[in-house]
Order: sequence, then structure tokens, then C-alpha cells
Amino acid sequence: MNESARPLFYDLTFPQLQERLKEMGEPAFRARQTWRAVYVDLIADPLEITTLSKPLRQKLASSFCFSSLQPTSKLVSSDEQTVKTLFTLSDGNAIEAVLMYYEERQTLCISSQTGCAMGCVFCATGQMGFKRNLSSGEIVEQVLYYARLLKEQNKQVTNIVVMGMGEPFQNYDALMAAIDRLNDPEGFNLGARRMTISTVGIVPEIERFAAEKSQVNLAISLHAANDELRSSLLPVNRRYPISALMTACKDYIAATHRRLTFEWALIEKVNDRESDAQELAALLKGMLCHVNIIPLNPTHKYGGHPTTRDRAERFKTILEAAGIPCTIRLRRGIDIQAGCGQLASQHSTTGG
Repeated sequence: MNESARPLFYDLTFPQLQERLKEMGEPAFRARQTWRAVYVDLIADPLEITTLSKPLRQKLASSFCFSSLQPTSKLVSSDEQTVKTLFTLSDGNAIEAVLMYYEERQTLCISSQTGCAMGCVFCATGQMGFKRNLSSGEIVEQVLYYARLLKEQNKQVTNIVVMGMGEPFQNYDALMAAIDRLNDPEGFNLGARRMTISTVGIVPEIERFAAEKSQVNLAISLHAANDELRSSLLPVNRRYPISALMTACKDYIAATHRRLTFEWALIEKVNDRESDAQELAALLKGMLCHVNIIPLNPTHKYGGHPTTRDRAERFKTILEAAGIPCTIRLRRGIDIQAGCGQLASQHSTTGG
């Protein structure tokens, strides 16, 4: 049986694994041993799971695919704090994911789709168009790839942001299944509050997410505080304008009592003026929220320029004076096109 014809192991829930092993005639406890070997011990090859019998290892290897993502190339930033990997999928499509090292944490930026249908004008992924959704297992496998890499350095994954390629809420079911698997206390055991989903503002899914009262963090890519400007930057705003988005955001805060993050790419003379900051402060007044601002990361097909440090500081000061917490985010991996909005499916087209 060829690799692509076998079901991907990481697509399985624990009950599904139990059922498959039962069908193979294995006792129930083998499912837990297998699960721990993959998600706790981070073993990539079933033939190396020494807690299992050799026949069972061979059955697993012949029944499931354990490597649907092939790392095709890797780029490391000049400061060696950011690593971007291009993965080729089993169908020939490709995704990128990023590992970022900080003083006391290791954060992964992972993808939920190959390509993206949202068409945000300053985003390299949006510029390449939509290819397909990833399965829950393909999302999980990105995390396990880096977890194994970090294990060799005596480090571990501390945070995950679903801010790579794709609009996560357009692949809602697969994403939430992946998050459940990564959050499993008997498995990978990453706390929900160490994970963040970033959306451009798909209102029905924000409402769905709020109803589930998940402890996973939510970030909204806002970038403009009026419909005319936001629609010119993020076409999705024509379908879900700011008034509808803000209603959903307030409902989310009311349902979960969680703080929302709003993301704002500061584009010189587009959305970085004092009037833009004042408009944003008025929009967010009274909300339990935090604003992350980051000077625009350049992409080949967008002519806008990042704001200056002075203008970013002024923007921040205006928000904070209005009582809205704000952080100027550190730009990471710009020299390898690994920053927010820079991920695409081929290093050759992203300037890496």
C-alpha cells in the first residue's frame, strides 16, 4: 500500500484509534500505549515504539501513514531566532510553518489551509489564492514536527498561534479537532490558553466559537476602524462589516469573559495616522481587549510600506491614553519572509 493511500494516523481521535486496534484484535490498553508513544514520547516511526509488540508495530506501519508532510526546505533568520519550513503535502500542495524562539518560550505559527480565499491585499497567502483545507491530522503534524525538533534541543513547544497560511475559521471543524488533540491531557497536553486562533472576522464562526466557551485565545485581524478602509484592505469586510464584527466580538467577551486581541498592521499613511488611532480607540471603548500593532511586513504584490517606529509609538500612546492596552509587536523573521502575512507555498516566490 502506498503512503498516500493509507489514512493519516494524526487524523484519528483516541476513540477511533481504540476502535481500529480492537478491529486488529489488540487489547484496549494498546491504544493508550500507542497514543502516548506518538503524542508524549514524540516517536515518528511506529516501528520504533518499543513498548508495543513487533507484530503490532508492523500492523500500524502498514495500516497508517505517519508522515504526510515532507519538509522540502528550511530557512533560518540571520539572528537564528526564527525557522521557517516549507512542507510538501501528499497531494503535491505545500504549506509553510514557523518556529520562533523567545527567551523563555518556543512559539509555533502553523497553517490551517494551503492558500487562502480571503484575499487580504497585503498578505502573501491571500495573494496566492485558495488551494484546499488541511485535515486535522495535517494541522497536528506541523506541531509534532517542531516538537520533535525542539526535543532534540531539550526544549518544548510552549505556544501555538494559528496565524500561518489560511483563514482558520473557514476550516473550523478540522481546526477544532486538531486543537482538541493537542490539548488532550493524556497526550500532547498543551494548555488551551497557550493556543491562539487568528481570524479576519468570519462572524458566524466567531459566534460558534463563543458558544463553545473555549479557553483558546482569539485574535481578530482588524487593520481598519471604518468600513471603507477595511473593505479596501480585507475584502471579507464587505460580507461582515465592522458593526456585525463588533457585535460578535462583544458577544464573545460576554459569553467567555476572555480578553480579545485585535491585530493591526501599521501601513504608512494608510492606517497609522493619529486619526486612525482615535477612530480605533472609539470603536473599542469599554471592551475587554488588547491591541497588537505591528509595522507592515512587506510582500511582493502589495506596494504599501511599514510605518516608522515614531508613528507606531504615537499610535500606541493614543490608544493607551484612551484606556486600551496596546503592544508594538516584535517583527520576527522578516529576512526570510516568515513574518505575519508573508507565508506562501514556495520559498522562491516569497523572497526567501
